Amino acid sequence: MPLLLYGARQVGKTYTALTFGKEHYRNTVYFNLEDSREVAAVFERDLDPYRIVKELSAKSGQSIFERETLLVFDEIQSCERALTSLKYFCENAPGYHIIAAGSLLGVALNREQYSFPVGKVDMLNLYPLDFEEFLWATGNESLCGLIREAYAGFHPLSLHETALELYRTYLAVGGMPRAVLEYVEKQDFNFVLAAQKSLNDAYIADMAKYASPQETTRIMAAWGSVPAQLAKENQKFQYKVIKSGARAYEYETPLDWMRTAGIIHKCVRVREGKLPLSAYADNSSFKVYMVDTGLLCSKFGIPANAILHSPHSFDGFKGALAENYIMQALVTNGISPYYWSSPGKAELDFVFQDREGNIIPLEAKSADNVRAKSLGTFVSLYHPPFAIRVSARNFGFENNIKSIPLYAVFCLEP
Repeated sequence: MPLLLYGARQVGKTYTALTFGKEHYRNTVYFNLEDSREVAAVFERDLDPYRIVKELSAKSGQSIFERETLLVFDEIQSCERALTSLKYFCENAPGYHIIAAGSLLGVALNREQYSFPVGKVDMLNLYPLDFEEFLWATGNESLCGLIREAYAGFHPLSLHETALELYRTYLAVGGMPRAVLEYVEKQDFNFVLAAQKSLNDAYIADMAKYASPQETTRIMAAWGSVPAQLAKENQKFQYKVIKSGARAYEYETPLDWMRTAGIIHKCVRVREGKLPLSAYADNSSFKVYMVDTGLLCSKFGIPANAILHSPHSFDGFKGALAENYIMQALVTNGISPYYWSSPGKAELDFVFQDREGNIIPLEAKSADNVRAKSLGTFVSLYHPPFAIRVSARNFGFENNIKSIPLYAVFCLEP
């Protein structure tokens, strides 16, 4: 089946598809459907795969062979007919191998006119680099192995402080490929910041391009409020933070736009820590996190120096940044996290369901202070097989609580 590759803008979808093609196919033929009206017109007459391939071959000047050529359709959300054609490639011409990618594919698919090829495509979501991939990119592969060994046996990591320092660097740089490349090549946070600012600006440009003027105004207002939402002591999303008197019905669509564009994650509250978690979801209460900590720091104007050396003035936001990082890591690993709160004051940062159906509570701490009343409350109410505490402390396992250092969250699996 054709492969649909989702993901936020500039997470590396095109690069990944082209590299895959170069390594595994006789040749790769690339088309950007946003840039070329002529290519989009190829799909207009009918959706016969063999005619389409013949014309695309003529347009590109390259031969397209079944099973030997990789066809890459980039920014496919710009051409509804090209998206619909994937169904016919799957049914009538499965010998042609296709990867279709789109930064705003999720946004486009929400539009009623799109005929989505249900059951006829595979789908993958590409995220920014997680911390493990950041370690690979910065030449620290051996440290990844040591972290995974320590996680498997829950014994202390001897290079704990080194790993924590690299974790703090990752918070500032983030996992967007361009920002990581700037850091690796120049070791200068000014270049990293410039790359991050460019990415944030690109998201704003997309809002204006792919939404109506009224939607754009609301999307930009909601997007602008994300850092302030995270900075609050109570991180539950509040519409009044966007603007005074704002109502949910006005901003539900803008929030969905940002989520489907891949630039935010939503973490919904559950009323109970019982199986299945989705049955106890309260969709009216949720938290919003940004797709990347580096973009969050850039958007909030947090200098890298504050993260790397943690001055006292930064203490108030450290917890929010750590939470954003953990949310990213969980989602990237295929985990669907919720948060839990009781009618009283107890609130637990994350709760998720593992493959065996166990409900696992996770408490997030940005430092090594690990007192957590809410975790204790949840455990006494629901008796999970174990609990997880993520903090700046080294690995450990006592009182049925797994202590996982912040740098090792990538080891968690659903």
